[in-house]
Amino acid sequence: MRARALIAFVALAGSQAEARPQVAPSVRAPVASPRYARAVARARALVRDSMVKTQVPGISVAVAIDGKVVWSEGFGLADVENGVRVTPSTKLRIGSVSKPITAAAVALLVQSGKLDVDAQVQTYVPAFPIKQHPVTPRQLGGHLGGIRHYLGDEMLSMRPYRTVTDGLAMFKDDSLLYPPGTRYSYSSHGFNLLSAVVEGASGEPFLMFVRRSVLHPLGMRSTIAEHPDSVIEHRARYYVRAANGSLLNAPYVDNSYKWAGGGFISTPEDLVRLGSALLKPGLLNDESRALLFTSQRTMDGKATGYGIGWSIGADSVLGRTISHGGGSVGANAYLVMYPDRRIVVAMLANTNSPFVGTGRGAQQVARLFAR
Repeated sequence: MRARALIAFVALAGSQAEARPQVAPSVRAPVASPRYARAVARARALVRDSMVKTQVPGISVAVAIDGKVVWSEGFGLADVENGVRVTPSTKLRIGSVSKPITAAAVALLVQSGKLDVDAQVQTYVPAFPIKQHPVTPRQLGGHLGGIRHYLGDEMLSMRPYRTVTDGLAMFKDDSLLYPPGTRYSYSSHGFNLLSAVVEGASGEPFLMFVRRSVLHPLGMRSTIAEHPDSVIEHRARYYVRAANGSLLNAPYVDNSYKWAGGGFISTPEDLVRLGSALLKPGLLNDESRALLFTSQRTMDGKATGYGIGWSIGADSVLGRTISHGGGSVGANAYLVMYPDRRIVVAMLANTNSPFVGTGRGAQQVARLFAR
């Protein structure tokens, strides 16, 4: 069955010329303006070509300009075995693109005076063990807190955790890797601890606060925590490659230990809504946006290129970039904002895809729409 499904997928994974494999017709939302028709046609060909070259089962993409979605389209298959197409409504794992969602929650609490990002984490999470050096929420949000990242096969955890605090058991008793503030070291567990800070500061469960304060106000109705036991409409299936290159179902995982660091599923349309909302004052004021979008520095003054929940950089053509990538079991994601051009692009895939996960695809698409 799996072999027949893979053969069918390869037969569908082509594009425009009859001499090439044919792709299943993509499923798209209406384009906001005819002025982008040429960019859409070129971007569509770009995505299809990448899928043919890398044999990615499914990709979904959305572009927003000046706060409006101008292109949203699904390509390929969300479920290879059952021939279910990717649509703009398909929900896919976003991995570490969950961090910008968490960062927005943090900024809202700072904005309302409920959270001091420079207080010790025990102010909000008294159950977290005191370490040899104090750790602050600001440092956690900028990967400067000395909290370790995943070890071994932790990403393949199948254990359900009832609460955010329960999930801290995976790392809470480990020593810090370095004195906080002295070194940048990427840590999803640091963001998981940050979600407990959000709970302590808000007085609400993390998921409830995020849903009420971030997702619903922005109309992000398709962004939810991926509870594996729940029936979730339009949820994709996920795939990995075997050593011989064959396509396999991704292993079962339970991401309840890391909602904040990598446990949400979403659509590209929802993600560009988030990016568009953060490009201007509204949900967050200017001071809160600066908190997220200003690169932090180590104690010796070196810029890390990371604010709180966002990577800060530049594109040689499009100017400043504010972005985040995500890799999870059987999926890749990328969200990027170009503030100087007011363009936001999001891409999701249901297997490992360098075209998506590195941001290369999003960059190429953004350049097409900027012309």
